[in-house]
Amino acid sequence: MRLPALFLVFAVTAGLAAGQSTARWDYYGKTGPLGWGRLDPAYRLCSQGKEQSPIDIHGAKLNKSLQPIEFHYMAASAELENTGNTVVVHVKPGSYIVAGGVRYELQQLDFHHPGEEAVNGKLTDMDVHLTHKSPDGKLAVLAVRLSEERGDPNATLASLWQHLPTVAGKTEKDADMINPGGLLPGDRGYWTYTGSLTTPPCTEGVQWFVFEQPVSISRAQLQAFAALYRINSRPLQDRNGRRIEANE
Repeated sequence: MRLPALFLVFAVTAGLAAGQSTARWDYYGKTGPLGWGRLDPAYRLCSQGKEQSPIDIHGAKLNKSLQPIEFHYMAASAELENTGNTVVVHVKPGSYIVAGGVRYELQQLDFHHPGEEAVNGKLTDMDVHLTHKSPDGKLAVLAVRLSEERGDPNATLASLWQHLPTVAGKTEKDADMINPGGLLPGDRGYWTYTGSLTTPPCTEGVQWFVFEQPVSISRAQLQAFAALYRINSRPLQDRNGRRIEANE
């Protein structure tokens, strides 16, 4: 991407750290991922953390006790913000999931090109992260891998992209009734592990749920986002022996 000097600071991609620091960061050069940990003391986990995301998903262990995620998403209008390093969809309160017996409220959606989550070393064309927060402040992020391989357009994405803000700092309102569930795969099987936010401050203790089945998007949908963000994904991080579990 290298938008006209727009690919600058993004406070949090996988969620909710906007405004926590004024240190500028990027996906390139001295302020790119390899240097995030040196930009601000608040970002130290980006270089020193042992449970960082994203990671390559492989060698997952089946855990029959893992329950399906309960989805309680509702349709509502949304607001799309071009932060300068991604497009964030701000949703209205009310949508939530229940995972592991914990209720997490949906906070926002954001997109990455290419996808950040790898499966057996392979990345998809894009992904979308749905960030949720529990009443006691714990974060859970659902990662949906988006693939142009089949070329079928996604209806929810089509509605959102009609209001895609192309200038950093600009916000567009989508008056259509958007249900985040339209971005989820039909098969809700997932992998789960403990990781971090994928942008500064790289906060750890985030519960990740990565769906096994990718969601199809069209070439036009992919190109529309890639025209804004040629690259806005963090490189894969060391697994450091973490266990990855799969539900049935």
